[in-house]
Amino acid sequence: MSALIPTDHFGTITWLGRVPDRKAALASTPVRHMHLTYAGPDGESHGGLTRPSCSRVLGQYPRGTEIRNTRQLSVVSAQELAQIARAMELDCLDPALIGASVVIDGIADLTHLPPSARLQTESGATLVVDMENQACQLPARPIEAAHEGFGARFKSAATGRRGITAWVEREGTLSVGDRVRLHIPVQRGWQPGML
Repeated sequence: MSALIPTDHFGTITWLGRVPDRKAALASTPVRHMHLTYAGPDGESHGGLTRPSCSRVLGQYPRGTEIRNTRQLSVVSAQELAQIARAMELDCLDPALIGASVVIDGIADLTHLPPSARLQTESGATLVVDMENQACQLPARPIEAAHEGFGARFKSAATGRRGITAWVEREGTLSVGDRVRLHIPVQRGWQPGML
């Protein structure tokens, strides 16, 4: 029996971007195609097979500890991005300003996909969901530069809508317009009180 169920939930990649130098700026540079290796997208500052641990895993490791990189990509929903913009009282929010890698249209509640779910293109390139990408203040600066007076609104508007982090399970190329299919793990929700 397969451990992953192919679902009837499909989406379309509507935008791709890469962050060439995170130290210089969080904002992404839009691209039409993105070649994926096991280390992540070519030319992506968040790429690599490993990464230094950050504030998100301080409960497990001291900051800067070398760990497996499961945050190679930032995947966001076109619908949730529109909800963030409305909550911020903007007409729209450019995914480049929040350092997005992939924008997908058509998969409902993308931010809350289960960890280990897969997003697979028809060509076979496959991303594994790590976890929800928690909203933070890092995008505030590029948003503020583009929309004066609005940067500080991002964190609260994006809570529960920020998308997911993901890593490459199967190499390939993503292109704007590609269709992706959601595969979910065969597993009930964790219930620690059952024993």
